[in-house]
Parts: sequence; C-alpha cells; structure tokens
Amino acid sequence: ATGKVLQVVSATKTDTQTTSTATFVDVSGLSLSITPSSASNKIFLVCDINIDASGRYFGIRFVRDSTDIGIGDAESNRTRVTVSSQSNDSASYDDYVMHNSSASFLDTPNTTSATTYKIQAGKHYDTASNLYINRPAYDDDNTYIARGISTLTACEIAG
Repeated sequence: ATGKVLQVVSATKTDTQTTSTATFVDVSGLSLSITPSSASNKIFLVCDINIDASGRYFGIRFVRDSTDIGIGDAESNRTRVTVSSQSNDSASYDDYVMHNSSASFLDTPNTTSATTYKIQAGKHYDTASNLYINRPAYDDDNTYIARGISTLTACEIAG
C-alpha cells in the first residue's frame, strides 16, 4: 500500500568529532546504505545532531551518494544547507553547550540500487574556528559539560 514503511535503516554516532576545515565534511558514523525495493518508492530521512563551533554559523546537509539533497536554493554567495545553527561566541557560556539540530527530507532516488545517505557538517562563517560533533566547543572535565549522540535514519516508503 502506498505510504507503508517497508524498511528502516539507522546510524548512531556516540563518539566526538572535530574538524577545522572551512568546507563541509562527512560526519563519521552518520552514513548508511539502503536498497529500495522499487524505483517508485521514496526514502524519508531524519537526522538529529548535536553540534557546536568555537566560532559562529554552522550547518548540516543531507547527501545521497555524492549529491547534496534537501538543501536551500542557490542565491549569490549564500551557503546551501539543510539546516543551520548558530553559536554566538559573544554570549556568556554559549560555548559550553551543544546545539541540537534536527532535519527531515523525503527523497526520491528513482533506483533499486544500494544508495548511500550521509550527513555533512560545515562552517559558513568564521572559518578559522573549529566545528565539533557530540561535544561543546569548551570541553572542560566537569559535570556541567555534556556529551551527546547524533542519529541518521532512513525509512523506505512505498510509492
């Protein structure tokens, strides 16, 4: 029946990741492969990620194989992302907390071949700063510092 969930595949990242590059990078552990049973079926993606930066303005995007999907339209110099978060490094204690971002997207891959979905994260301002996954920018060894998890889930939906 149309709309029925046929399969669910998920990935969970419990460790931390730090990057200092000014480009979007793969988030290790947030990649999965799903093989649709019909080319008319859709893949519903859900991501929940804990992210922070030592500077400001960072975001995530969905990627199918090597193609960015579920991102905003191109407009001059603006960065195309699925969802953007802001760390305000001028606010007191902001760098001691992770910023939770969630996103979903209904993809139509039009294939019955194994398809890889992944999450990329990157900074689109203050490129000299670091980007952190599952930890805050300040990582003091104290009980007020938290560690989080991030997840990516793909559901095949009958078309």
